[in-house]
Amino acid sequence: MIQATQTQQLLENTSMEANTAQSKQMVATQYNRAMKLALDYALALPGLLLIAPLFIFLALLVKLDSPGPVFHRRRVLGKDGRVFEAFKFRTMYVNGDEILARYPKLRRELNKNYKLKCDPRVTRVGTFLRKFSLDELPQLLNVLARDMSLIGPRIIAPEEISKYGQYGKTLVRVMPGLTGLWQVSGRSNTTYDERVALDMQYIATWSVWLDIKILLRTIPAVMKGDGAY
Repeated sequence: MIQATQTQQLLENTSMEANTAQSKQMVATQYNRAMKLALDYALALPGLLLIAPLFIFLALLVKLDSPGPVFHRRRVLGKDGRVFEAFKFRTMYVNGDEILARYPKLRRELNKNYKLKCDPRVTRVGTFLRKFSLDELPQLLNVLARDMSLIGPRIIAPEEISKYGQYGKTLVRVMPGLTGLWQVSGRSNTTYDERVALDMQYIATWSVWLDIKILLRTIPAVMKGDGAY
């Protein structure tokens, strides 16, 4: 886990970089956009076709495990502040809010970090899906729809943008990603400020090679299941 002073220093450094003309050009040039688009389609479309049997199997598990829809649609913030619906396999009971109401302390923790390590709303199958990030596979559809990229900052709800403070404008310069620095740097074991710092670092230092490195690091991170809940 990153120390608090290191987190603040990283935020200050990456914020300065991300707000220079060079950084703006880096995320906006037609060449870089084309390269990122090509990488997304080259991997997302064949990937979705290859995992189709797994996709159907997981959908059946979700349906048989608990009543409710197979997919969960979450309103999240995209590029240029556009709100869209991100798809996931449903991992919670449909009466999740009622369940959480019994635990005021957990509600306060959720309001602070937008994550719960021991979440009573999560189903048995949902726990397994989250551990190995399988619940996020439907977001390949969002990648093909150009709402998301394979690699980028993590997706956040519109109300979370206030937690980014001065860095919010930088965040919405790019599309959120299915995976990113946060996912390969501890995932949910990181604090919220650390997640912000990692998102800013990604935007400030983006390159095609960085995306490839993150993709390669994602595979072992997902297989180990560390920091996922």
